[in-house]
Amino acid sequence: MATRDTTALTDLSKMKPEADGSFKRAASVFRNFIEKDGQFAPEKDRYHLYVSYTCPWATRTVIVRHLKGLQDIIPLTVVSPRLGTNGWPFGNIDEFPGAEADPLFNSSYVKDLYLRADPEYATRFTVPVLWDKKLNTIVNNESSEIIRMFNTAFNDLIPADKAALDLYPEAHRAEIDSLNEWTACISLASRPQQTAYEKAVVNLFAGLDRIEKILTGKDYLVGGQLTEADVRLFVTIIRFDPAYVGQFKCNIRTIRDGYPAIHSWLRKLYWTVPAFKDSTFFDHIKTGYYGGQPTINPTRIIPLGPLPHIMPL
Repeated sequence: MATRDTTALTDLSKMKPEADGSFKRAASVFRNFIEKDGQFAPEKDRYHLYVSYTCPWATRTVIVRHLKGLQDIIPLTVVSPRLGTNGWPFGNIDEFPGAEADPLFNSSYVKDLYLRADPEYATRFTVPVLWDKKLNTIVNNESSEIIRMFNTAFNDLIPADKAALDLYPEAHRAEIDSLNEWTACISLASRPQQTAYEKAVVNLFAGLDRIEKILTGKDYLVGGQLTEADVRLFVTIIRFDPAYVGQFKCNIRTIRDGYPAIHSWLRKLYWTVPAFKDSTFFDHIKTGYYGGQPTINPTRIIPLGPLPHIMPL
């Protein structure tokens, strides 16, 4: 294993922010696809998914894995939410409820997987990671592409009702793509400069206002059916009141008190579709945001509220 110093890629205090003080998520590097007759063919128990329940991007993949019934096809390992100077730790290094040891290599950190796949890797060590046990490498670490693979690549290996579920239907792809493009901005990284923060938070709430209009009188964003647009938005909105309001000062309005249509949509997905509830762990979310970003919250105190974390239907 490589022994070079990689803390510049894992320690937030060593990372150089953008001009406005924000940290941009690095572009994913591993961009291979699982497809029939390809280098990475769809096979049972060939692939392994590594995620953090803190990370909204990683949680997208957990939801789609559940929706498509891939739990027995693609095993899952969850890391600790306490992002440290060496990046995401496994449960054997940092014990936390629900965090697990790496069953494949007994790795200490997610970065060990990256360096195993490419000893010269020099970008952020992010989650999710989709690992190929046959070729001993990372297939893909881009969540938007992983959920597309999960949507179709394993349809021949799962029950017919699960295969029939299409989260990216051709008739609605243009609308889904358009929504994905701007709903991706409904989250806020640290903006330590006042003017940059104000601009970002105003734009964020303008986006929420737009979503509120789209969801008024509807259960889903597109076409009257569950699509990946709902999955991608859910992972942000479920984190909004428990994490973004406090940690990122997104306190113009809360979801529960300021957006009745979004709030109804959120609760219906959480309480009626098990894939959403079963992938949401508020202890991981709040610990990851409040306890893993010391430049924003140096005390690492994790707030108790809001209570309840999500309102009943």
